[in-house]
Amino acid sequence: MERTSETTARSSHLRRIALAAIAPLAAACTEPRAERPAPPFRAPARLVDTGLYADFAARRIADGVHPYAPQYPLWSDGASKERWIALPAGTAIDGADPDHWVFPIGTKLWKEFRFARAVETRYMERGPDGAWLYATYRWSEDGSDAVLAPEHGVRGVCETSETKRHDLPAIADCRACHEGTRTPVLGFSALQLAPERDPLAPHAEAREDGDLDLPLLIERGLLRGFNAERAPRVAGRSARERAALGYLHGNCASCHNESGPLQRLGMRLDHPLACATPPALATSLGVASAFQRPGITQRIAPGEPDRSVLLQRLAASDALAQMPPFGRHLVDREAAQLLREWIEHDLSSRRP
Repeated sequence: MERTSETTARSSHLRRIALAAIAPLAAACTEPRAERPAPPFRAPARLVDTGLYADFAARRIADGVHPYAPQYPLWSDGASKERWIALPAGTAIDGADPDHWVFPIGTKLWKEFRFARAVETRYMERGPDGAWLYATYRWSEDGSDAVLAPEHGVRGVCETSETKRHDLPAIADCRACHEGTRTPVLGFSALQLAPERDPLAPHAEAREDGDLDLPLLIERGLLRGFNAERAPRVAGRSARERAALGYLHGNCASCHNESGPLQRLGMRLDHPLACATPPALATSLGVASAFQRPGITQRIAPGEPDRSVLLQRLAASDALAQMPPFGRHLVDREAAQLLREWIEHDLSSRRP
């Protein structure tokens, strides 16, 4: 009996020692764990890993990735381009504001630039926190791969024409253009995807079967809440004016608009769907320009293209005067001629 009591006491003592030893472990298991910070949102190292291709070697685009072509494309030293967009399954673009669509988290866009061969593919993705990621992928000369370019960009990657060379943009350049307006996605909007395309639009790209346009977006449930009062069409008084204003919208409005950093200038080259009178006319015709040259003092001098700052800067080739200030080295001669004829002929009746 005494031995049994002694054994029981010894067992209780050992149990207390064991419990004391494991108490810290038990507490650690029951206490809430500190959440680990989410990994940084970064672009993949190679284009093949962005989700654009189902078969990279065959250049077969993945299911759920849709091609599109804006009617007023951004001109980039004559590069030919292809563009695609992908939305996460079950999501849609919020089109309640017809001029400023809101894209769902996880939206991806790609734009390929070609000068005789594929040179770069630019990539955008809306991250988990709502911020947009920007990246550029540089294609190898043999087209076997496309790898992430440095954040500071790459100068002179290939020859374009007139002894000029194409530059891959820095991420800061991407932000300067895309974040100068309320909607960072450029070239994908009701106006740009309107089914009635402008036949005189400079560098117009033919819409191919399968390309997304406004009716197709709505039909597939990829755009919701869109209800514009006016048809998505540039309100020009002539076919030439429509094309000129459309070009300014597609190439200049990312900076010259009502909400970006340059709104203080009071010069709007965007074309809101609700406006019966294009803001470009109200803010440019006969308006004094802060950028002046001898005899050239108005943003647009009606009937006088050689005295119009807007045209002179579009046709300039030096870095201090040219517009846009980056993204091109060559003058867009087709657009310059269109704007010259528009100012000289269509606007001559508006001389003060």
